[in-house]
Amino acid sequence: MVRREVTPGAVGSVWGPAVGLVWEFIRSQPGLWTDGHNIFLYHHPTQPGAPILCDFGVEVTRTFETAGEVYATETPGGQAAVAVHRGPYNRMNEAYDAIGNWMAANRRESAGHSWEIYGDPTPDPADTEATIVHLLKYRSELTGIRSTRRQAPHVSD
Repeated sequence: MVRREVTPGAVGSVWGPAVGLVWEFIRSQPGLWTDGHNIFLYHHPTQPGAPILCDFGVEVTRTFETAGEVYATETPGGQAAVAVHRGPYNRMNEAYDAIGNWMAANRRESAGHSWEIYGDPTPDPADTEATIVHLLKYRSELTGIRSTRRQAPHVSD
């Protein structure tokens, strides 16, 4: 991953060079990548309109030592709302809206992290796919009840 602080709406102009650094590193590490996809991990700010911390990276086979700006990390575990977007990337907001509507209808709150896993490129933008994952607060966090039981992360195919 390569971390960038990004103003709202500016991800599109920042991700390319950041992911380029990751791919340059991966190509120098035999066996680190087999068929993983680009992944963007967002650390949502608590203040609306504040810059967002974005980790731009690629799914890899193992952890590795930090090299320059490139470092290994994992997506946070826990319950998540997941939507699969199929179509042009400029319509991904529809999947985010669906997640937001589901969260509101089910009285679930964000845990402050989301990520996008991008499928393989296709010649036709209508055939592109991205999986959007929004980490949810545990129910006990919403009610104030303390629990030491950790729930397994949601896994999506």
